[in-house]
Amino acid sequence: MCSLETYRIDLKGMKTDEQRLEFDLNDDFFKALNTSEVNSGVLHVSVSIRKSTGFYELLFHTEGTVIVPCDLCLDDMEQPINTDNRLLAKLGTETNTEDDDVVIVDENEGILDTAWLIYEFIALAIPIKHVHAPGKCNSAMTQKLEELSGTVRSGEEEAESIDPRWEALKKLKV
Repeated sequence: MCSLETYRIDLKGMKTDEQRLEFDLNDDFFKALNTSEVNSGVLHVSVSIRKSTGFYELLFHTEGTVIVPCDLCLDDMEQPINTDNRLLAKLGTETNTEDDDVVIVDENEGILDTAWLIYEFIALAIPIKHVHAPGKCNSAMTQKLEELSGTVRSGEEEAESIDPRWEALKKLKV
């Protein structure tokens, strides 16, 4: 089981003005978060933290693949992820801000939990529509989908449904 403690960053305890962290995510990470969108994957996350006056700038680079269900055939498919995200954190006592890019970290604690932030960056990098490459979907499922949606007709039905005007036009072809 994955411990999410690994993803907690002690901002107050930073010894230098710049720090770099590396995380390797696998299925255990997603199971520990107990999410429904992504349940497995293999990713590498590098976090660069730069301490400035009054705030911390965090740059996240995430690269790898996650497993998501295909929208057409429902089989699992690999979705490549390659994303860069920027986040500002500052120590303070207020809890809500109007800026989505700034996270307020309790100044008494000084610890930023990045596990959920990393997951959100991954989830936002997944396209809304995720389908297999052409020809890679489960053929049995796509055939059944076409039958039920009415796009595929048997030869007998097709012959009956051709408009006679089109039939007359077909005779003009040489």
